[in-house]
Amino acid sequence: MSTAACIFCKIIKGEIPCFKLYESAKVLAFLDIQPLSKGHALVIPKTHGEKLHHIPDDELSELLPVAKKLALAVGAEDYNVLQNNGRIAHQEVDHVHVHMIPKPNEKEGLSVGWPAQKTDMDKLKALLEELKSKM
Repeated sequence: MSTAACIFCKIIKGEIPCFKLYESAKVLAFLDIQPLSKGHALVIPKTHGEKLHHIPDDELSELLPVAKKLALAVGAEDYNVLQNNGRIAHQEVDHVHVHMIPKPNEKEGLSVGWPAQKTDMDKLKALLEELKSKM
């Protein structure tokens, strides 16, 4: 997707209004217009990239600190910080973004399933070595 067609790039440029909570040279934070709970907000890098690995590391440095500030500002005792990459991973907008979603009770906020798999320790050790060699 080009930056010209990206809804978040249009928000950054001021072409589409938002409920701005915070802005710096690197990031913009605003309230989600389809919130899962009161205070649900997004933090986006001003650099366009569809997935996390498309954004330079130095452009990512403020995402989590700003999400933390939002959680504190909302007064969230419990909350989720979520960042999805790709359609099957539930990414709806093709611009990196971090959700800060307060979880005030069982009904509001993010609901998550966790289909854990049984672990084969030998395969896990082999995966460990493979991944370490690539980092």
